[in-house]
Amino acid sequence: MDHLLSRSPFQPAATGYLWLFFRSALVLLLVITQLIAAIAMAGDLDRPTAGQVPFQNDTIRLADLVEQAYSNNPSIQQAREAWRAAVENYRVTTGYPDPQLMVTWFPEPIETRLGPQDWNAQISQMIPFPGKLSKAGELVAADARIARLKLDMAVKETLLAVRESFFELGYIRQAKTITEHNARLLDHLRRISETAHADNRATLTDVIKAQSQSGQLQYDALLLEELEQTEVVRLNGLLNRPPESAVGRLEAPVLSPLSTDVETIYGLAEANQEEILMAQVGVDKGDTKVSLARFQNMPDFKVGLFYAGIGEPDVPVQPQDAGRDAIGLQAGISIPLWFGTNNSRVNKAMAEKSMARAEKVVRVNAVRTKIRTLFFKARNAQRIVTLYETSLVPQAARSMEIAEVWYREGESSFTDFIETQSVWYNFQLALARAKADYGINLARLERMAGTHLTGEVKILTQPAGKEQP
Repeated sequence: MDHLLSRSPFQPAATGYLWLFFRSALVLLLVITQLIAAIAMAGDLDRPTAGQVPFQNDTIRLADLVEQAYSNNPSIQQAREAWRAAVENYRVTTGYPDPQLMVTWFPEPIETRLGPQDWNAQISQMIPFPGKLSKAGELVAADARIARLKLDMAVKETLLAVRESFFELGYIRQAKTITEHNARLLDHLRRISETAHADNRATLTDVIKAQSQSGQLQYDALLLEELEQTEVVRLNGLLNRPPESAVGRLEAPVLSPLSTDVETIYGLAEANQEEILMAQVGVDKGDTKVSLARFQNMPDFKVGLFYAGIGEPDVPVQPQDAGRDAIGLQAGISIPLWFGTNNSRVNKAMAEKSMARAEKVVRVNAVRTKIRTLFFKARNAQRIVTLYETSLVPQAARSMEIAEVWYREGESSFTDFIETQSVWYNFQLALARAKADYGINLARLERMAGTHLTGEVKILTQPAGKEQP
């Protein structure tokens, strides 16, 4: 192609230079454009997209994890698409059946008075009994409400799992910090015991006890490391991220005390718990099934149009209207003759309605039992946190200081010093475990109630999942 762009010997020199300058500028512009596009693409790869959190560097808040799980969790997306499919099924169910077209061709024409009939065609439309389609639509609308409630359930269950993983991972990392701190302290005590044994101020049992405590801490550190990796994989799965993706430092949650009595939580759960709401929709659906079963015993109608093509008769004397095509109107009705089938259909719907009512009672009782168990666990964990924070941990710290002073003054043994340090370590772990348990059980309790249970509780008057398709 260069020979087409090169200057002809008959072309003026100024025009050739101008063309060379234009071509060079065009190539330079293309290079700059590609460079800008590459830089922009690299910037887009490094920049977190909507709903994503920079997990490695910044402090991660629980709200950020909840937001990303809501946007990216596949279980929520699956439930959302199932709800959309149920909504679209409403128009499918309430629409008339497709009309039917039938064409008949006769290899040997049928002779009629007006001439031979070569072919005929008929088109018909089934018309259900008035009210039958509307009842079927109510049934599909109930299915759509159940699908919406399942979507709400998937969202709440996923967000609950994220909150549980957040508190569990926070506890594991806090336990690792406590273990590392105690390992350094115990290593210092071990060196003291070895020196004291050399000076005949500590027995061999004291040295062995310090060494065994150090080994136990090393095992705890290894166990916590593996537990952290497992919990990170679980959290990444909830966020739809690669399993080994790093999760940065978690923001310490502020745990407010539970301020709602159990009777109020019962009422909130009955108004907001998806399982109970789905059971109530099942009861309403049972009423619709009974009505629809009765409509099934009503006849359906059928209308149609008939057309027959008739040729010219091959006879000497033809009728006056010979060869005229035949047109006819059709009307039909179904006959619900088998009364046993009809009665069984209604009885089946009545039994399903009774079953739905019993199912609702079962779910209400199960939810109340679960709420009472979670309420006890949350209150008990709250009391344990208060006990350890205000009494046991400070007392253990003071006991460890006193034991160290008494050991240096020769008023107690080195074993007493090690025992007080072990008690302080176990109390620190128990306090961290109690905080995590309180956060997890509070999250589960709020999942059952459908609202926050700390501070001012908002009573929802309109249950969720009532959208019509």
